[in-house]
Amino acid sequence: MPRVLVPIATGFEEIEAVNIIDVLRRAGIEVIMGSLDENLLIKGAHGMMIQADRSINGITADDLDMIVLPGGWGGTKALAQDLTVQSLLQEMDAKGKNIGAICAAPFALDAAGVLKVGYTCYPGIEEQIKVDGYQGDKAAVVQTDNVMTSRGPATAICFALAIVKKLVGDEAYERVSSGLLAGYCKEL
Repeated sequence: MPRVLVPIATGFEEIEAVNIIDVLRRAGIEVIMGSLDENLLIKGAHGMMIQADRSINGITADDLDMIVLPGGWGGTKALAQDLTVQSLLQEMDAKGKNIGAICAAPFALDAAGVLKVGYTCYPGIEEQIKVDGYQGDKAAVVQTDNVMTSRGPATAICFALAIVKKLVGDEAYERVSSGLLAGYCKEL
């Protein structure tokens, strides 16, 4: 079973984090909701409280098949400044392991130096990213090498389903997509 880390920081975008975690778990993927420190209760951008499974301390790239960052500007800035997250992103990239980010979170990938030319993000965030190749609204999900990005809250289910397809294949993608009534994600 693939294992995915979703690091959660104060100010995270609730729709994105919950959709990603839920869709991946429906596909049988093990998801670790990781806090940046020992405080496991984390407040989202819109006041929702989420309890993480554990701290990210001690997790290495060898423990994971993918790391996926939810957006939300406050959470994204925390992920971009957290040395453990930044180091883990660099370690994942060096090993060619899968990395994902949605909404503002490609900013944190850029901070780690792992964002590839050819990405998407929440409109306006690209102005703060040093990497060229912003794809805008051309696609809900953009995959370049080992990095997958998406636009924002409304694309979270399609993004999560693209991750399902990548990690566990078409059959799981079809099963979960059908159960979610997410036929609109077929363009993946």
